[in-house]
Amino acid sequence: MRILVTGAAGFLGSHLCDRLLREGHEVVGMDNFITGRPQNLAHLAGHPRFSFIRHDVSNFIFVPGKLDAVLHFASPASPNAHSPYGYVNLPIQTMKAGALGTHNTLGVARANKARFLLASTSEIYGDPLEHPQKETYWGHVDPNGLRSVYDEAKRFAEALTMAYHRFHGIDTRIVRIFNTYGPRMQVDDGRVVPNFLKQAICQEPLTVYGDGSQTRSFCYVDDLIEGIYRLLLSDEHNPVNIGNPQETTILEFAHIINRLTGNPAGIVYKASLRSEGDPQRRQPDITRARQILGWEPQVGLEEGLMRTIPYFKQELGKE
Repeated sequence: MRILVTGAAGFLGSHLCDRLLREGHEVVGMDNFITGRPQNLAHLAGHPRFSFIRHDVSNFIFVPGKLDAVLHFASPASPNAHSPYGYVNLPIQTMKAGALGTHNTLGVARANKARFLLASTSEIYGDPLEHPQKETYWGHVDPNGLRSVYDEAKRFAEALTMAYHRFHGIDTRIVRIFNTYGPRMQVDDGRVVPNFLKQAICQEPLTVYGDGSQTRSFCYVDDLIEGIYRLLLSDEHNPVNIGNPQETTILEFAHIINRLTGNPAGIVYKASLRSEGDPQRRQPDITRARQILGWEPQVGLEEGLMRTIPYFKQELGKE
């Protein structure tokens, strides 16, 4: 297939490009580098089946030639208000990527009679009252809080995708992505994995907010990409959770990071981020992914972290 990937220079987008190319497809990458990084695609320079268009998806999209699939991954994704890549600091761009960007990419898919895959998120569940979260759960979301620019953009994107599927007959897919980590994450992204790894590699105490009892479920990037690729090739139109159902408290996670990096500095506690909408529990129910895609994660947390730590050391100049 010839496939357009928006957000191609991002953490997930660049890994997705690699996988598609390995499978023999031709890839057209698109990014405006607001949060994506050129170095994430540098290794693809000169690849005979990869081309790149620098473009903002919130503007009209034109890609010469026939496309067989469109994968919309363009959006800021970090919730951290202190990160330059956080959607709190890029609120309008985030809303436009989710709304106008989804509209434009669906238009490209329609014009090419191509299949379409939307990168949605576990954030559409908000601070969930259901645990673990099934695809049938409608969510518990603040529509105008700090996180709303991302949460509501993705919820709108899902609604628009299904509208194009039902009204125009577009062959659509929706993946709800849970916490993912691995090489090519932004070191100063502001989310818990980069925060902890950066602090640990620099031998600083890890910052835990509240008592650390809030939970996350961490999926290694290779597992996530495998699930997305299987979804792309499937016939499933309804949303599918892709993530690791192994739930870990933030405090447990901090201890694991310190042990794997040999960080002697320990942990410091700060006031909870609950007031900023920080969800207290996050765990995917992946029953549908298992049944429909035959997928479940294969890489354990410690194995995935050991694959990720060298990248962070290189980025931080601590090799």
